[in-house]
Amino acid sequence: MDAIKPVEITEDIKKMDYESPAEDQEKSRVTEPPKGDVFGDEDAGGVQYKVLSWQKCAIVMLAQMISLGVLSLPSAIATLGLVPGIIALVVLGLLAGYTAYVIFQFKTRYPHVVHMADAGEIIGGPIGREIVGAGQLLFCLFLMASHLLTFRVAMNAITEHGTCSIVFGIVGMIVAFGGNVPRTLNNVAKLSVISFTSIVSAVFLCMIGLAVTNPPAPVHAVKQTEFTTAWGAITDMVIAYAGHVAFFGFIAEMKEPKDFPKSLCVLQTVEIALYVAVAVVIYCYAGDSVTSPALGSMGPVLRKVAYGLALPSIVIAGVIFGHTACKQVYVRIWAGSDRIHKRDAAALGSWCALGVVFWVLAWVIAEAIPVFNSLLSLIAALFGSWFTCKRPRFTLWDLELTS
Repeated sequence: MDAIKPVEITEDIKKMDYESPAEDQEKSRVTEPPKGDVFGDEDAGGVQYKVLSWQKCAIVMLAQMISLGVLSLPSAIATLGLVPGIIALVVLGLLAGYTAYVIFQFKTRYPHVVHMADAGEIIGGPIGREIVGAGQLLFCLFLMASHLLTFRVAMNAITEHGTCSIVFGIVGMIVAFGGNVPRTLNNVAKLSVISFTSIVSAVFLCMIGLAVTNPPAPVHAVKQTEFTTAWGAITDMVIAYAGHVAFFGFIAEMKEPKDFPKSLCVLQTVEIALYVAVAVVIYCYAGDSVTSPALGSMGPVLRKVAYGLALPSIVIAGVIFGHTACKQVYVRIWAGSDRIHKRDAAALGSWCALGVVFWVLAWVIAEAIPVFNSLLSLIAALFGSWFTCKRPRFTLWDLELTS
C-alpha cells in the first residue's frame, strides 16, 4: 500500500492574505494620503527647520498666546462677574489644553501634517483641505489685523495722537513684515523671549499701578447681563486661548516632536495662572470702568509706559501668526522640492512676497474694523471656537475611528 503523501502547500496558498471582516472595514475607512515629511532630509544643509527644542517651542507658544488676549480679560470679568469669570477662564484653559493634546495625538498619527489644511484633507478630502485651509488663513489674517490695530492704539496713547492713526498702522505693518522675514521658528523663538517679557512687564505694571493709585473698586461676584453681552465676554476668553491654529506647524519644526506635551504643560500652567491673576487684580482695582485693552485703565503717564513696554509683544505675537499664514502657503508651493531649504532668489522672494501680501491684507482689515473689542469678538465668532474647540474634536473623532 502506497504511503499517503502530505499535501504540498503551493506558493499561491502561502501568499493568500487572510483578513477578518473588521480589518476589511478598517482598510475601507482609513484613507491616509501617501505623503512624507514636507521638510524632508535636512542633513544636506541649507535652511533647517526641524531644530526647535521643547523649551524654545514653549517660549514661542507663550509669546503667541499671552499677548492681546490677556488685555481683554479684565473687561470680560467685569461683564460676567468675578465668580463666573474665574470659572470660565479656568474651564476654557483646561479645555484648550486638552484639545491641544488631541492635536499632538493627531500629528503623531499623521506625521506629514504641517497645518490645519492637511488635517482637513485627511478628514474631508480635497474639499476639506481647501475649506479648512481658507479658514486658517482668514483666522491668521484677522489676528494679524488685531495686532496692527493694537499697535495703532498704543502709538496713539504714547504720542497723544500726535500723528494720523493710518500712519501708525502703516508703520506697524512695516515693522511686523520685518519680523516676518526669517523662515524658521527657531529664529522666531529668539524674538519670543522679548515678546513674553514685554507683555508680562506691561500687565504687572498695570496691576501695581492700579493698586497704588486706585482704591479697591466695587466688584460683583455675579452680575446680571444680557446674553449677547455675556457671550461677547466668553468669546474674548476663547480668543485668549486660541493659538491652536499654529500648533501643527510648531510640532513639525521640533527636533523631537514627542516632547510637545512638555511645551504644552508649560504653556497651560503659566497661561491659566497669569490670566486669572491679571483679570482679577485689574478688575478689583478698576471696577466696572475697566477698559479693553486693560492698559487704558491707568493714568496718562503709566498708560504711556505700559504701552511702551507692551509694544514688542504687540508686534512679535502678530509676527507669529503672520509666520503661520506664510508657512501654510509657502510649504504648499514648494512641497516635494528642495527649494524650501535654499537661500536663492526664488525661495526668499516667494517668502517675502507672501509676507507683503498678508500684512497688507491685515492692515486693510484693521482699518475697516477700528474697534479692538469688536474685532476680537468677530474673530472669535468666525474662527476662535472652531479652531480651539470644534476642529480638534473632529481630529479626535478621526483618531477614535482609526485606533
